[in-house]
Amino acid sequence: MANSSSVTEFLLLGFSSLGELQLVLFAVFLCLYLIILSGNITIISVIFLDRSLHTPMYFFLGILSTSEIFYTIVILPKMLINLLSVLRTLSFMSCATQMFFFLGFAVTNCLLLGVMGYDRYAAICQPLHYPILMSWRVCGQLATTCIVSGFLISLVGTSLVFILPFCGSNKVNHYFCDISPVISLACTETYINELVIFICGVLVLVVPLIFICISYGFIVRTILKIPSTEGKRKAFSTCASHLIVVIVHYGCASFVYLRPSAKYTSGKDRLVTVTYTIITPLLNPMVYSLRNKDVQLAIRKVIRKTGFSLKTLW
Repeated sequence: MANSSSVTEFLLLGFSSLGELQLVLFAVFLCLYLIILSGNITIISVIFLDRSLHTPMYFFLGILSTSEIFYTIVILPKMLINLLSVLRTLSFMSCATQMFFFLGFAVTNCLLLGVMGYDRYAAICQPLHYPILMSWRVCGQLATTCIVSGFLISLVGTSLVFILPFCGSNKVNHYFCDISPVISLACTETYINELVIFICGVLVLVVPLIFICISYGFIVRTILKIPSTEGKRKAFSTCASHLIVVIVHYGCASFVYLRPSAKYTSGKDRLVTVTYTIITPLLNPMVYSLRNKDVQLAIRKVIRKTGFSLKTLW
């Protein structure tokens, strides 16, 4: 790839225009990054250790948390280094690799949220058929499909960007190698490439979102038929966490990717991108642990067991 272009490295401008505020951002983003890692690792550990959470819903939540960890590892460590560094360069191949893995995990997350919506539909609207509709074999197939599809779509998107010639400016006006700021540096016509990327974005964002909306339409109709208020509250509480994450993730991603790259505006995009690269991975464990009584109970059980075993060893 590098041989076909006169640009051998990219300069990530990131937040360089903010001057001394970068030190403050470094401290804030480092704290948020550590919370993201500890929160998602806690969710994964609790789901693995507590047998009561060995259900399809928590199986997909565990995969989502794992994906969120790698999703942030691809971007945040380099961003934190750049906030303290004068040299913010990234080689041509490293930029392509970062974009590939970022898009791969991002698309996987979108598809997983769609599958989790289907899981809630099957649990609430088809409770008698739920063990068949969401058997462990089906769950494994759905998870594998999400991961493989995510990285295949990412491969297409990344290839469409890096087959273009880059022979002018190498300054990426962003804090990582995202599609819009990189493709805007190409020194050739990018209309066809942008169109194909836009179509992929529609397939990844709009189609699962429509599927989620339809699923929740049936879910709401079913919940309204439940006679008891407590039953309605319990049914809705299992969906509320998922809905919050869906709204934030799809809303921010749609703002950035469901428009032509030519309309790229660095300031607004950086702000929105921070939301779905940092806030969403942070929101995921917090929402599912703070709002979910099953997870809260499981965390307390694991802490009690761990505390007991540590006292015994002592």
